[in-house]
Amino acid sequence: MSDAFRTPDGGRVDRSTTLSFTFDGEPLTGHPGDTLASALLAHGRHRVTTSIKLGRPRGIGAAWAEDPSSLVQIEEPFPEPMLLATTVELFDGLVAHGIPGQGRLAEIGDEARYDSRHRHVDVLVVGAGPAGLAAALTASRAGARVALVDEQSEAGGALLGSADLLDGRPALEWVAAAVAELRANPDVTHLQRTTAFGAYDDGFVLALERRTDHLGADAPQTRSRQRVWRLRARHVVVATGAHERPVVFDDNDRPGILLAHGARTFLHRYGVLVGREAVVFTTNDSAYDVATDLAGAGVRVRAVVDARPRPPAHRVRECERRGVEVLAGAIVTGTRGTPGTGRVSAAVLDDERVLACDALLVSGGWNPAVHLFSQAGGKLRFDDVLGAFVPAGPVEGLTVTGAAAGVLDLEGCLDHGAGDGRDVVEELGFSAPEIALPATAPAAAGTDPVVLWRVPQRDGSDPSVQFVDLQRDATVADIARAVGAGLRSAQHVKRYTTIGTAHDQGKTSGVVAAGITAELSGVPVRDVGVTTFRPPYTPVAFAALAGRDRGRRFDPERFTALHDWHEAHGAVWEDVGQWKRPRYYPRPGEDMEAAVLRECAAARSRVGVLDGSTLGKIDVQGPDAGEFLDRLYTNVMSSLKVGRVRYGVMCSPDGTVLDDGTVLRTGEHRFTVMTTTGGAAKVLDWMEEWLQTEWPGLRVHLTSTTEQWAAFPVVGPRSRDVVGAVFGGPGGVDVSSDAFGFMTWQDTELDGVPVRLARISFSGELAWEVHVNSWFAADVWQRLIAAGREHGITPYGTETMHVLRAEKGYPIIGQDTDGTVTPQDLGMSWVVSGKKADFVGKRSFARADNQRPDRKQLVGLLPVDRATVLPEGSQVIDFRADGQLPPPPVPMLGHVTSSYRSAFLERPFALALVQGGEQRHGQRLHVPVGDRLVAVEITGPVLVDPEGARRDG
Repeated sequence: MSDAFRTPDGGRVDRSTTLSFTFDGEPLTGHPGDTLASALLAHGRHRVTTSIKLGRPRGIGAAWAEDPSSLVQIEEPFPEPMLLATTVELFDGLVAHGIPGQGRLAEIGDEARYDSRHRHVDVLVVGAGPAGLAAALTASRAGARVALVDEQSEAGGALLGSADLLDGRPALEWVAAAVAELRANPDVTHLQRTTAFGAYDDGFVLALERRTDHLGADAPQTRSRQRVWRLRARHVVVATGAHERPVVFDDNDRPGILLAHGARTFLHRYGVLVGREAVVFTTNDSAYDVATDLAGAGVRVRAVVDARPRPPAHRVRECERRGVEVLAGAIVTGTRGTPGTGRVSAAVLDDERVLACDALLVSGGWNPAVHLFSQAGGKLRFDDVLGAFVPAGPVEGLTVTGAAAGVLDLEGCLDHGAGDGRDVVEELGFSAPEIALPATAPAAAGTDPVVLWRVPQRDGSDPSVQFVDLQRDATVADIARAVGAGLRSAQHVKRYTTIGTAHDQGKTSGVVAAGITAELSGVPVRDVGVTTFRPPYTPVAFAALAGRDRGRRFDPERFTALHDWHEAHGAVWEDVGQWKRPRYYPRPGEDMEAAVLRECAAARSRVGVLDGSTLGKIDVQGPDAGEFLDRLYTNVMSSLKVGRVRYGVMCSPDGTVLDDGTVLRTGEHRFTVMTTTGGAAKVLDWMEEWLQTEWPGLRVHLTSTTEQWAAFPVVGPRSRDVVGAVFGGPGGVDVSSDAFGFMTWQDTELDGVPVRLARISFSGELAWEVHVNSWFAADVWQRLIAAGREHGITPYGTETMHVLRAEKGYPIIGQDTDGTVTPQDLGMSWVVSGKKADFVGKRSFARADNQRPDRKQLVGLLPVDRATVLPEGSQVIDFRADGQLPPPPVPMLGHVTSSYRSAFLERPFALALVQGGEQRHGQRLHVPVGDRLVAVEITGPVLVDPEGARRDG
């Protein structure tokens, strides 16, 4: 297909270079400077996709981000879903197709780079149209640090789509001079292709820069595809312009129906005609420039249909000179379409006249782009003349200027922009310079616009095909249903109809929907209001927000000092928090179950060793350290003697378990708090919060030492032999039971390296924890392995650790608890001190709900068939007395929290939280597994060595 709709000359595209692209499988061409939309229109291609719900043909409706319908999927060079054809800059090799509202994510990783930058300035100007450029020039000449951001590929704003003159010369010559001056100033950061998508407190604005004019397949590796700018300004100037709005009528969604200024932009910026025969339907003066410019370019403009009874006389004369008829006081009530493509073929007027056309250009007025102003907390008011919402008052540190403030003519934009620019720099303490602005041509008096949201209801009109939000297929009929249901607020109507919730965020539909709601409700538009503008202003890819924080950078991987040893010995890894931990060490031919059974058997019958270095370790020092820990733990820590260890539980203020672990008293005013791996950072933060905000008078200092100390539990009946062989002997440690009791610790040395040994057991077996500086961890580990060979020492991973602890009924916080569990629910009333006056969570234990006998409590489960490993998370249920399930919904008594196969028990077992569990020991309940019910016996949670005889060897 040739580019038959490209003008012979003009536009700002590079006609000397041809780009090849494919759309919907058809090879096409364009030029640098084109968007995908302009290149399609150059080939006469209006239809892009079909609508999301109704499957109606949809085309290009505007020239930039306000387009509600031209959604496409990029396929090459990299899949990128849900982009607007109007904002995709054309590049060689582009492959794309239209999508009806839902795209496809890539199935391969995106190798492109995304990053972010920070910039602090005195003045941030958003928008490089005439008002924004004037404000930026004023601020930069005053000596302020300035950032100017604009979403287009080049500066100029609405001037890019016009033929306006300044000082008798093309307006874009003034734009080029202004840009050159700004870019020559080292204190000015000028960013094109950069959309400010969010405004926040204290002058903070987020902006997205498109770093390449394509998807970056052949971009240098040093250049990112997109960049998020975090801009902080003493003052923000919002010069974001205005969006033309449509008028709603029957079948107003056909391809070939565009916003009028969009057609003018395609002509002047891209050298593209949107059709051969056009009808212009307007309620205001701005569309007359569209009609005369298109007529001058060779388009047959059948008529300007002006809803106003008396259009401006000079406008009418201009049209007559071009051979364009002006139909005053007329409106377009509907359209006809071409079979197959659905493209508009005629406009139907209120007097039943039918005007043949292949392009219908609509201008229902202009909505100032007040999104950033509103996001920053600005209030809006409805302007009856403009038929739009405009800023109602100032926001500290933010000024709205130009068309965004409701000043819609070029002269007003320049004057308004320069005036605010001077005010801003003077407010910031700079001497405002005089700035000579170019003169615009004197404008003849115009006529106030008519505010027309939709054509008046008439016989035969169909509200179900009067589209308000083309992306959502939402119609006047949908708004009528919302109003009929009693909804009056724009916020409520938005959620009832989904109007304004798609990619365009209501740029063309939001105010129109408010106006139609007001008409149907019989109330003023100001009472209906407008929906809240929230970031982002335009869609932003998650990849851009993530930047470089993805993969390993998103969630950093942490390695223990033994990582290479584990890797070399075949460890299968498990992510625990951010740590890489060995889950198990399979031997040839072993799956996880076989490997874990072997590791468990070794730890129970001989000796095993675990890399437990990831356990949290917090050094707590100070004269009030004991008092501090007493306030956080449910039991007493201040009475702990130096050289002793105590297990403890921390609770949240609601009395539920937050974390558990052991505490070593290492000095008169010093303790080492051991936490779970996943809870290390949380517990340190928790401690700091209480210390700094609630108890600042306590003399306590906290330091994380998790990475400093490696920790190796040596577990099993032969663990004393291994620890004694490495650390005993002359001058060493006596590891006998009498000399080294349970829950004590001793310091020693190994070839001059300090080592701390602690009799702590998370397995119920005789066990030591070996603590050593991480620098020497590998050497000490090798010594333990060597000493244990004759005893069959077996390294084991986290899966075996879980089995061993579950056999002893030791809970894992966050797995066997769910945020509702108290120490009493875990059968650990003994860990809650009855002597302390207070601690975090104490008063919550007295709440009636925390004392209910039917609370979920930790129990053991033994499948009666001795074969089924119950899936974790499975529900625990009960039969009725007749052996049948009760009718739905079936009451759930609890759920399985941990489930394993036990080498020691020679059967599967599980832990569960069950209602009134302590009173159910010996009962038989059931667990649904797939399509069958598995009978289970309720037991106490301790299934191995309930007497605790094994822990002393």
